[in-house]
Amino acid sequence: MIMMRGAVLVLALLLSAAVRAELTIEITQGVNEPTPVAVVPFAWQGVKALPDDVAQVISDDLYRSGMFSLMARENMLSFPADRSSLYFRDWRISGSDYIVIGRINQKEGNNLEVAFELYDVLKEERMLGEVINANFTNLRAVSHYISDKVFEQLTGVRGAFSTRIVYVTAQQIRQGSYRYRLQLADADGHNARTILESKEPIMSPAWSRDGKKLAYVSFETGRPAIYIQYLETGQREKVQSFRGLNGAPAWSPDGSKLALVLSKDGNPEVYVLDLNQRRLSRITHHFGIDTEPSWSPDGQSLIFTSDRGGAPQIYSIYLPKREITRLTFEGSYNARGRLTHDGRFLAMVHQSNGSFHIAVQDLRTGRLELLTETFMDESPTIAPNGSVILYATQEGIRGVLGAVSLDGRVKFRLPSSVGDVREPAWSPYL
Repeated sequence: MIMMRGAVLVLALLLSAAVRAELTIEITQGVNEPTPVAVVPFAWQGVKALPDDVAQVISDDLYRSGMFSLMARENMLSFPADRSSLYFRDWRISGSDYIVIGRINQKEGNNLEVAFELYDVLKEERMLGEVINANFTNLRAVSHYISDKVFEQLTGVRGAFSTRIVYVTAQQIRQGSYRYRLQLADADGHNARTILESKEPIMSPAWSRDGKKLAYVSFETGRPAIYIQYLETGQREKVQSFRGLNGAPAWSPDGSKLALVLSKDGNPEVYVLDLNQRRLSRITHHFGIDTEPSWSPDGQSLIFTSDRGGAPQIYSIYLPKREITRLTFEGSYNARGRLTHDGRFLAMVHQSNGSFHIAVQDLRTGRLELLTETFMDESPTIAPNGSVILYATQEGIRGVLGAVSLDGRVKFRLPSSVGDVREPAWSPYL
């Protein structure tokens, strides 16, 4: 049945060659007129080499957004570290609208002091500046923090470079045997680490709103079961498991409930599990397949996919009154709906001309826009600032992660060197 395509497709694509843990980023499309920015190498005063190049991380972050063009270091006329050594005329000649400068000083032991400033070159004005206490182990995180601040100052949109992503990979051990991994990484693909390894498939990872827990589906016992993983301690617990399908967990905004899909009563239906009282409530009642739930930002409604109208479409159910509203009408297949955090835009998998693409629908106007041109896209997940959709797609015979801005103007990929990467989930702000 067409409604089972997503699960079957994920399982099939997970069976592949070895997977490299960390992802790399390849920009494939940016805005037509990106804003020119220079990020000058930070001055360093210390006794040993730094583990990360702060200015390079910031440059990579801003470049990855697709909204900025970054000046190459070899084209810089000087390397100012503070206002006294910054000559705006040089940077205007070089074509930069904005410049980021900074310095890092080693304090007692491994403690560091990182200072940065953002200047408007044309107005010759300081726009932003801060001194941050850091150490050798969190320097990359501090770099992402600075990127977030600069991005917000220049765009008016909160940055999401300090967030994280989870995704599923697979490694072929021998013929017919595979090793599945649930991986956690920074939003740029760095610092990847394994949360769970299993000989059986892992699917549908989902973040709690506080960023401290993951829910996912594991087949490690031979049948699907939902688990909750505590990231700080590594502990995990098995959620109530029933005969048949146990899948598609989704956290409520307050973290007290899980929406999930169960077939214990014969047909896949959407349920809500109260995690405090362990009380299970059935939400949908229909002979069609109801699946892929996600919550509205206010926690009052659930978005879900159903073929109750004859083909997969996305619906909303208002929980207090159990009122159901159909949200999508354009095309014969719309599934895996995910709302932006303001509730206005609905990202989804949309079938067009026989291929599956990522699309977004403005719920105020009803307008639907295709964002991707690849042919087998699925599993959209939205950055917490609502600016970018991460999704799974194919590149040749390999599964990779792709990303596209909400307006479709910026695109990039996060492929691994070999093997498949599937089932992404973007964290909330951490």
